[in-house]
Amino acid sequence: MSPEVDVSITRLDRLYLAKVADQADRYRDVVAHVKSLINSPEDQLTIEERNLLSIAFKNITGQLRNQWRHIDTLEKREAPRSSPHQVALMHLQKERIRRELEAACLEIVELLERYLILSSNAGEERVFYSKMRGDYYRYLAEFTKDQPDDKNASSSLDAYKTAYKHALTALEPTHPTRLGLALNFAVYYHDIADSPERACYLAKHAFDEAIQAASSMPDGQALEDSLTILQLLRDDMILWSGEIQ
Repeated sequence: MSPEVDVSITRLDRLYLAKVADQADRYRDVVAHVKSLINSPEDQLTIEERNLLSIAFKNITGQLRNQWRHIDTLEKREAPRSSPHQVALMHLQKERIRRELEAACLEIVELLERYLILSSNAGEERVFYSKMRGDYYRYLAEFTKDQPDDKNASSSLDAYKTAYKHALTALEPTHPTRLGLALNFAVYYHDIADSPERACYLAKHAFDEAIQAASSMPDGQALEDSLTILQLLRDDMILWSGEIQ
């Protein structure tokens, strides 16, 4: 007779399972393991747990956004020489991907609004989660920004403003979370608000402040992250400035 096996799973076990799933690109499993740690508005994630959750959703939504863009490009290219039925089928596939993307974005937004932002500590953690909220509403707004009274665009803007206001007082100008927020907030102004002027202004402000505070650059991985984001800010500023008449 086989001995009884203890199937109880601790928090450390969940973290380990999430890390294994991440290594295997099983991002849905990562989400499931980390979500199992959140049962009330008082529950908090460690930095390692939140990063696993963030990376998982970034990969899930990133794949879906790329898939949608690929089929959208295919549809535009093939439409002139395709039958109306074939065009309708391509559009059907795009809609299927859009619904999957919408579901994923709403899933993380609900998690952020119901639990993670409420339980977050003032400082980097709150900026991090508020930035995430802005990011995923921005992804939703990519499909709804032309609709009257688009709530996704306004929710994204509100989240970014809240995060940025908090970041200005809580984080150094060179902090990678603050710089990453500035980059994504600028992308919002360019892609959703159709304002390259505002995008350039915000990006330049963040870039200049970080350069002036270069002596406070963090060490190690944080330094590498900050320098990478600064390069992205610079590249976007050059690109967007060319669009300003």
